[in-house]
Amino acid sequence: MKPNIHPEYVETTITCACGKSLETHGTVPGLRVDICSNCHPFYTGKQRLVDTAGMVERYRRRYNIDEEDAGNVPEQADAKAAAED
Repeated sequence: MKPNIHPEYVETTITCACGKSLETHGTVPGLRVDICSNCHPFYTGKQRLVDTAGMVERYRRRYNIDEEDAGNVPEQADAKAAAED
């Protein structure tokens, strides 16, 4: 390895928005995450909408999906959007 080009490898704490924290090693002293295995719907078995920066709303606007249309199949929304273009 070349000397003086690699980042410092330190102990770090990863903290989730739900409050869980994990001690590990990394190149950054502290990390904050939005979701972890303690609160992710796949691991908890609870149905929960995980929306990252409004991606669900942007998808619904793009394909003109209203709350009452949310149960429709996405292909129907794709056909509706293609017909408008």
